[in-house]
Amino acid sequence: MNSNETPRVQPDPNGPVGPVDSSLVPRYAGPATFARLPRLDEVGTADVAVVGVPFDTGVSYRPGARFGGNAIREASRLLRPYNPAQDASPFALAQVVDAGDVAANPFNINEAVETIEAAADGILGSGARMMTLGGDHTIALPLLRSVAKKHGPVALLHFDAHLDTWDTYFGAEYTHGTPFRRAVEEGILDTSALSHVGTRGPLYGKSDLTDDEKLGFGIVTSADVYRRGADEVADQLRQRIGDRPLYISIDIDCLDPAHAPGTGTPEAGGMTSRELLEILRGLASCNLVSADVVEVAPAYDHAEITAVAASHTAYELTTIMARQIAASRTA
Repeated sequence: MNSNETPRVQPDPNGPVGPVDSSLVPRYAGPATFARLPRLDEVGTADVAVVGVPFDTGVSYRPGARFGGNAIREASRLLRPYNPAQDASPFALAQVVDAGDVAANPFNINEAVETIEAAADGILGSGARMMTLGGDHTIALPLLRSVAKKHGPVALLHFDAHLDTWDTYFGAEYTHGTPFRRAVEEGILDTSALSHVGTRGPLYGKSDLTDDEKLGFGIVTSADVYRRGADEVADQLRQRIGDRPLYISIDIDCLDPAHAPGTGTPEAGGMTSRELLEILRGLASCNLVSADVVEVAPAYDHAEITAVAASHTAYELTTIMARQIAASRTA
């Protein structure tokens, strides 16, 4: 069966090409594109491009996130075309495709950062929004550089156990613990609308928090989410973001290791997957221009717990973007 004969979910024959129809082709069969969506080369254009960046040279503890994108794709076989939580069929509202992987040099971080930025420039320049599957958090910097070229300095929601605003590790300026300090220094973030969500655990010193505050970040800890609830947190974040162009960067270690064991730097006391998904759904009215989900390291996963959580996270983000694209066309 070639790609032109693959039975797909496509309620409107003149609309976007949807995922493979699981009532005709079992979920475990066929290529593992994200949510069993068509490849970019099968349809030619995209409103939302799901892109893998298999790069983890910037990690400081456990390696393995270079395999995260494909693990998320494999877990995403179980996703379905209608999202009841957002009352939307994202793949019918917009052309969502799997655009493959960015081949970044695993031996040279500086070169890899340049390669990722150039690849993002090409995708965003085509008019698509990006849903990026990492990879380690180093990749957020080149992605933000590219997004800022199109939208100017953007608001940032950073879901993570860690701040990722440290200055350096071992003298290296580009690591998974430094992307957002570099982004502030480069002027590509709107410092009036920056938030960490889900942070917790020990730090090197109190100066980590004061330095982070000076960069413009507000913090919603995982304990805050537990005590205040997802709805209140989402409302606070919406107010901080306003109508600014928004980039969401999600390190899967924002989740507790019970919900995401397959990651490089796990910390006890994290959010549940339910809390993360509910907060994201509460941000559906925000102007989400692109997003990433990073730090899935499948070698430490079991029963696809982490990959499943990541695939659903990417699905919610993709749904938000697809809804906004559809709304802009009817406005």
